Amino acid sequence: MKLCAAVFGLLVLCFSLPSQAFRLIGEDEAKFPEAAPIKNRAISRGPGIKLVSPDPELGAVKAPFGLKIAFEPHGGAKIDPSTVKVTYLKATPVDLLDRLKPGLTATGIDLAGADAPVGDHQIYVSLQDSEGRKSNTVINIKVTK
Repeated sequence: MKLCAAVFGLLVLCFSLPSQAFRLIGEDEAKFPEAAPIKNRAISRGPGIKLVSPDPELGAVKAPFGLKIAFEPHGGAKIDPSTVKVTYLKATPVDLLDRLKPGLTATGIDLAGADAPVGDHQIYVSLQDSEGRKSNTVINIKVTK
């Protein structure tokens, strides 16, 4: 009886732990036709959006990788997480927000184990702060074998 209870407890523990790996971009999504380029034209007083990991200075990264995007509010404002939008830029855009929600807070997105196929991937991030100021940026992630 004790062995049965121990095995049951171990199974419950294994299935209740959050998975460290998640699909950021699927193989089929990566094959979609490319989107038209997006141009950022205006200087904004809106919040900053910065890719922290993978380190943009290092260039290419191997999957799975840690994904960390920092939100930088200004002037005492706060980021409203309900306004965050994250989209994989393709001719048919892919909404990535549901995949990233477990790591989304007012300070950014922080998740381990992001999986994406080999290639160059452009991800559009937009948000708004408590003062109504909007910001957006395109994050480039290059994945290699």
